[in-house]
Amino acid sequence: MGAETPSGTATSGPVFDPFDPRWSEDPFPLYAELRAHAPAHRSPAGFWVFTRHGDCQAVLRDRAASVEEETADPSRLSEQFRRPDRTGDELAEALAEARPFLFRDPPDHTRLRGLVAKAFTPKVVEALRAPTQRLVDQLLDRALRHGEVDLVEAFAYPLPVTVICDLLGIPESDRGRFTGWSAALARGLDPDFLLGPEAVNDRLEAILQFAEYFAHLIAARRADPGDDLLSALALAEEHGAVLTEGELLSTCILLLVAGHETTVNLIGGGVHALLDQPAALAQLRAHPELVRTGVDELLRFVSPVQLTARSFLEDITVGGIDLRAGDFAMLLLASANRDPDVFDDPDRLHLDRTPNNHLGFGFGLHHCLGAPLARMEAQLAIGTLVRRCPDLSLAGDVPYHGTVVLRGPSTLPVRLVP
Repeated sequence: MGAETPSGTATSGPVFDPFDPRWSEDPFPLYAELRAHAPAHRSPAGFWVFTRHGDCQAVLRDRAASVEEETADPSRLSEQFRRPDRTGDELAEALAEARPFLFRDPPDHTRLRGLVAKAFTPKVVEALRAPTQRLVDQLLDRALRHGEVDLVEAFAYPLPVTVICDLLGIPESDRGRFTGWSAALARGLDPDFLLGPEAVNDRLEAILQFAEYFAHLIAARRADPGDDLLSALALAEEHGAVLTEGELLSTCILLLVAGHETTVNLIGGGVHALLDQPAALAQLRAHPELVRTGVDELLRFVSPVQLTARSFLEDITVGGIDLRAGDFAMLLLASANRDPDVFDDPDRLHLDRTPNNHLGFGFGLHHCLGAPLARMEAQLAIGTLVRRCPDLSLAGDVPYHGTVVLRGPSTLPVRLVP
């Protein structure tokens, strides 16, 4: 079965099929095919798909586009794409009530995001540059002693995890336990119909483990506050009744997981892209100052967040399609970031690309809160790696996570030669 066109007629052209394993293995040729032949279409499963930059940006900026899943009309989706009815399930209802601000519309989104926004301003992040540089050098010193490492495990993962844990005030002795929980939550960002019962249960277990851990840590911070973000959030909830207990817990989980998962993929995927395009790598070595614009180009090219979803609170028109209130849409951000109508030579790295209006951090109301921090971490990580390892090379195959929403290498075997 083909897609539905804006006129409502069926076509035998390509459609976005999240069950096709190619979407997690190498989605970019598929994005190009969709942009050329079905840039905006309705899947046989009932949801709309947008692949072009202009259409995705239009949806992201429109206040009629909602991130709250219950605003979608399930009757318009095929049965396999509908979330199960969890009415009466007390745990599911409690989790829905306490969902993080990433999945909330205003006014709750505005209130919750505002409480943590001041911790991620460019000024605050710039103050973290020196200690982050020290951490980058420490991790590279350790990796260089081995000569050949998995760069994800040795460098791309511990860097952002350490930074966000330090910011939150999480004891160093506790950090090892987060690896499995974070992986389960990152995997769980894919729609439930792609996950299967085991992965859904793993996600739930990770949420409960995180919640139990943070509940104990928050209690300790209330009794003995520190100079960290977790203490600030705990006191804000206690004195101003700004956060419910569930909101506080979900905000902490979101900051920890979102504070490192996409950055790991940006650093790992970015280094892989540079090794795959030697001319760009040589350009960065010759002009290290390009790391600032270069990181944004890598973010466009790699797209650690491949897609996002929206449903509609009222009727709107996007890309010539009349969308109705209750419709559900997938926005293929990684496709938008390779749109040739916006980016010249989009399948090649141009580290000096300006302007670079990529959607790697989203757009509009839900633009990534941690964008300044992720940029800084990636600039230091990639810039220092390239400078200190002039003969950096791959040491094996580079497998990618088998997920649809987030994309990045699961391992990145490299040889490090100082």
